[in-house]
Amino acid sequence: MHHLFTPVSPPETGRLSDAIAEQIERQIVEGRLHAGDALPAERELSRLMAVSRASLREALLKLVSRELLLVRRNAGYTVAKVTAPSLTDPLLRLMDSQPKAVSDVLELRQGVETMSAGLAARRATDKDLAAITEALERMESAQAAGEASEAADWDARLHLAVAEATHNVALVTMMRGLFSVLREHVRRARAAMLISEQGEEHLRVQHRDLVESIVNHDPEGAVQAAETHLRYLREGLGDAREHSAASSDDHAHELGRQDG
Repeated sequence: MHHLFTPVSPPETGRLSDAIAEQIERQIVEGRLHAGDALPAERELSRLMAVSRASLREALLKLVSRELLLVRRNAGYTVAKVTAPSLTDPLLRLMDSQPKAVSDVLELRQGVETMSAGLAARRATDKDLAAITEALERMESAQAAGEASEAADWDARLHLAVAEATHNVALVTMMRGLFSVLREHVRRARAAMLISEQGEEHLRVQHRDLVESIVNHDPEGAVQAAETHLRYLREGLGDAREHSAASSDDHAHELGRQDG
């Protein structure tokens, strides 16, 4: 993490604390610093950024006031969880009760993640590629071990890592804000897909194709891989909803027959 912080020169106009805050904020919104990450101690951070502790503290408190950092007694500064609960909470509740909401989230993913794949293939740095590859490997290891919840979590983290590799501040902020919705949607999709060994293999290959295209800096291949993956999820989730609806209809018909 220490390499993220570089010396800050006094700006020609404005305050030094604003320049310090801007550097730290950029690391957060571009996805290099994640929610829960602890910043180095003030003494070390002031050394890395070559600024006085007074200017650094002023910058850190500005970021606290913007709700980008949290500060706790004897625990220092940590990156806040940047979410949009007014948006995510209703979506999570709707996915519990309305199949259409699950489909609508998939439509959102279709647009956002295909764009993310193409941009990531163009812009990903070596560090981005390492994060994407690690998420893929951890997802596969968890799935092989039968840890479905952990596999779903790393699946969602993989898609978030791809978004972060775009270095598009608006896209990264949106994806991080919607991460809880993404993770729940991934969990549901995987539950629908992984009812057979064939489904598990299809998901493994699709994710590998996506990652390999990004690693090879192949935007067209990355977009195609993302589209193939999301189309597979759409078809599978559609089948799952139809099966659920058919089962409910059969049950209702049986009850009606017994009542008659």
